[in-house]
Amino acid sequence: MTTAAWILLSVAVVMSVVDWVAVARDHSVLEYVSKPAATVAFLATAVTLDVVHDASWAWRVVALIFCILGDVFLMLPINAFVPGLASFAVAQVMFAISFATGETSALRWIVAAIVAIPVVLVLAKRFVGAIRRAGHAELVVPVSVYVVVITAMAVAAVASGSWVAVAGATIFMVSDALIAETRFVKARPWHSVGIMVTYHLALAGLVLGLL
Repeated sequence: MTTAAWILLSVAVVMSVVDWVAVARDHSVLEYVSKPAATVAFLATAVTLDVVHDASWAWRVVALIFCILGDVFLMLPINAFVPGLASFAVAQVMFAISFATGETSALRWIVAAIVAIPVVLVLAKRFVGAIRRAGHAELVVPVSVYVVVITAMAVAAVASGSWVAVAGATIFMVSDALIAETRFVKARPWHSVGIMVTYHLALAGLVLGLL
């Protein structure tokens, strides 16, 4: 870790906590500043890490840029859920490519797929069913595509052998599951903060997984 990376990671942590407080207190202005600022700081951390700037690193950086776009779309006061979902879907593809272009193991690919796919199918059935019951059939395809790409990302993370990245990928799936639960099934008071806490922990894992 370079000095700049440590400083930027500290900024990312501070901005993340500020965002959690903003969400908890429903402070929109503070959230508009802190949410993208945290992701930008995680991106800057990745850029300044003392690692080889290879293809895996480059794809990870591009993924974080799309996360910033997704952040902006999802926090706008208008309904930009689909553009936000699309931005994060691209990010998940970029993350998956980043892991796949590094050192992977065939055994880890197989084990990860065997574990992840049944779990994701259960969750997908729950959320897609809720979407249909709510009369939002137009969201079935976008959400289903997103489920596929985030599953691919998680499987690729396991295949990479970086357990910090695996933790980040897994927590990212938890964060997105909370979003789906809140939006399509039943919202609970703690969900909003839980979504952001898990999201920022996921980004931290995915960035530090470069080390």
